Amino acid sequence: MLPASERICLSPPDVTEGEEVALVRALRSGWVAPLGPEVDAFEAELALRCGRSHAVALSSGTAALHLGLLALGVGPGDLVVTSTLTFAATANAVIYTGARPVFVDCDTSGNMDPALLASTLTHPSVRGRVKAIVPVDLLGKVADHAAIGAIAQRHGIPVLSDAAESLGATLGGRPAAAHGLVAALSFNGNKIMTTSGGGALLTDDARIAARVRHLATQAREPVVHYEHTEVGYNYRLSNLLAALGRAQLSRLDEMIEHRRHNRMRYLEIFRDVRGVRVFGEDSGLHDEQTHDNWWLSAILVSEAQAGFSSEDLRLALESNNIEARPMWKPMHLQPVFRGATSFVNGTSQRLFAQGLALPSGSALTDEQIDRVHGVVGTFLQVHRAA
Repeated sequence: MLPASERICLSPPDVTEGEEVALVRALRSGWVAPLGPEVDAFEAELALRCGRSHAVALSSGTAALHLGLLALGVGPGDLVVTSTLTFAATANAVIYTGARPVFVDCDTSGNMDPALLASTLTHPSVRGRVKAIVPVDLLGKVADHAAIGAIAQRHGIPVLSDAAESLGATLGGRPAAAHGLVAALSFNGNKIMTTSGGGALLTDDARIAARVRHLATQAREPVVHYEHTEVGYNYRLSNLLAALGRAQLSRLDEMIEHRRHNRMRYLEIFRDVRGVRVFGEDSGLHDEQTHDNWWLSAILVSEAQAGFSSEDLRLALESNNIEARPMWKPMHLQPVFRGATSFVNGTSQRLFAQGLALPSGSALTDEQIDRVHGVVGTFLQVHRAA
């Protein structure tokens, strides 16, 4: 058995000797500074994997969101409609442009509710002022882009897909990042694959890709001296980290399958537990055309039925040095966005109150997952006896 002192994390990086070989290769090439052949190759391989014509490797997923919005013409005074159930980076990127976020609640999938989006866009406080729509793929499940895209098209508003959590997932046979005029990916250390820090912007529009590349390299003009006609950003990915990304991308299917295996084990332990269900438990388990990437496995706990809360279970896991976390706190409930225009139905607030993400990473061993299950099993026995 693993010692209880060894912490089990939610989604630790999954790296092997292959990543080490790739980093050494990049170091020995002499291309240590940002840009270089590894970046070029990573962008080409990533675009192919995501079903896109262009990929721009960047320093973070937040950078991809920021530059994507700028490339769509978002600026001061504009409104950007986005999901309230997301990490703060989505909303922060809107603020960076000088625009204001408008938060829309989710449906039971955890993703943006298309019906609520439709009514939001016709509301007097919003109508005619929205410059972009940014749906978010929650915990690796792709949003309903068919419905969202149709609504956006009716209003003439571009869609920027926040696919930070969904690389490797598909919707109707199309990769997650193939949806929207622009899509943003994250390669943070806890994501399905990592470049340590990093992200990418994906698009089929050559003009947008060129614009993002320009802004990401300090908006330097193509002349021999340093010439700048506008403010740019230092947002490009380093050649070393791109090498790491290439190694990770080659193992992506293997890592997704390991996370799916972890999800199946949680389904087993919670199958007959009253008041508890695995969030998105029927998500793509029997559909080859639509499936999530099983990035994080979470449960929903109805305290009234189960006799315990998600926080009770989290504390039990934490006391055994096992990390678990609530779902994202909705943006419309965050102090920093107090007063923001929001259209809510209560679903995101319920998911936040009931949701708990459990250790899900592809680097976790069966022995580690056994330890998690042992603690959960003991916890459930105690509460059944009570």
